Amino acid sequence: MRMTDLQRCDVRPGRLVEWTLSPATVAAAKALPEDSRPPAYIQEAHLRTARTVREDGLFVPTWIGAAFDLPGRADLDALGEALRGWTLRHETLRSGFRWVGGPGDSIRRFTLDADAVSLHREDAGDFTDAAALARHLQDRFDTTADALRWPNLIYTAVVRDDSTSVYMAFDHSNVDAFSIYRIPAEVHELYAAHRTGRLPDRPPVSSYVDFCEAERADADRIDADHEIVARWREFIRRCDGRLPSFPVDLGLADGGALPTQRLMREMLVDADAAAAFEAYCRPCGGSLVGLLAATALIVQEIGGTPVYRTVVPFHTRARSVYSDSVGWYVGGAPIEVPVARTPDFPATLTTVRNALHAARPLARMPLARVLGLLGADFRPTSPDMYSIVSYADARDIPDSTSWTERNAYGLIRVSHGDQVCAWVTRLHEGLWFAARHPDTDVAHKNLRLYADRLRDVILSVADRAPRTRR
Repeated sequence: MRMTDLQRCDVRPGRLVEWTLSPATVAAAKALPEDSRPPAYIQEAHLRTARTVREDGLFVPTWIGAAFDLPGRADLDALGEALRGWTLRHETLRSGFRWVGGPGDSIRRFTLDADAVSLHREDAGDFTDAAALARHLQDRFDTTADALRWPNLIYTAVVRDDSTSVYMAFDHSNVDAFSIYRIPAEVHELYAAHRTGRLPDRPPVSSYVDFCEAERADADRIDADHEIVARWREFIRRCDGRLPSFPVDLGLADGGALPTQRLMREMLVDADAAAAFEAYCRPCGGSLVGLLAATALIVQEIGGTPVYRTVVPFHTRARSVYSDSVGWYVGGAPIEVPVARTPDFPATLTTVRNALHAARPLARMPLARVLGLLGADFRPTSPDMYSIVSYADARDIPDSTSWTERNAYGLIRVSHGDQVCAWVTRLHEGLWFAARHPDTDVAHKNLRLYADRLRDVILSVADRAPRTRR
């Protein structure tokens, strides 16, 4: 799916319908006892960051979502049943958190039984202007899919005679990119089934809530003397005591207010070039290694950085039982690339491969746990702890060949932040690039230069490899 924002995902006028968890479901949740399964460290860090930023006087929406089309004027009863069935399939969507205690405030989970969950449908009226509809959807998603409230999800449909567009938003605490990628196919299947009265016989999905409990128990076994903590400690020391930012000038003043952001998104290269780039990089690990090697060389060109330091996101779905599960299965691995000693792409490719091989096991340990053990003051003032360059190959996602026809997008909320977050997605059509960055002239110029040079490097490398297309 192409990652973009609401303003650039082809929103078209129509009649807007919304589904949220019903008042009866919300009331039932308030009476629930504590669920002994704790939040994941990444969830807890997300919620604490959101509260800190809010207490500093800034509202920063952190939802992500999905958009896709259904053919014709949708049967809203069938669509509502499909959305409810999909929600019940994923336990994390009926689980939330409460703040408990005084100044230190602990975070406790509650989880509804499936039979206590129902959706409330409301007609929000006809919209004849696409821009006004996009603004309305963004405002509704900001208000409803908010980290500091529950429920923090909302489903909508824009109904027209020729098609119906579905827009879904979730606070990030419950979903990651791979969760979003799977939504169009799953909802399409459930919707078609409810229209015909034949429900699909699908095996149950493993619970992200169970994963959170197991991951946290494993993380709590380490202490400040553990090798993983020592490696992070040394990495942060070499980053001048901070987690790494994107090493180019972003035009930000020290100590300034959290800036607004803007989005850059475009197709980098076509399918043939993407396949050739992958083929060239495969002996060293593939496209992720190649993208990081290219980035290391480019940021040295732009900013003169002799060593490229970054945290590489990896999914933590280590077991296949979590492949279809909705949740935030993401960890980070710190790498260092001494570009000054690797002046060309092949040498940098090898260096990145070795760095990733050494660092990847660190991604299985939640960074929030490590930072707590380090004892450093990492009081979050931005929703992004560090800058990222992320890569995902989405071609094996069910029905991904239909994404263009179904007008499917992954939705990013662009609001405030002082970091650069870039996502490169391998689609059947090629490599898609999206990045949000501080909205300054300097940052825009340097990110524009970065994207252009990234395309140049990919094409240059692709020219050295046999053209193969999967």
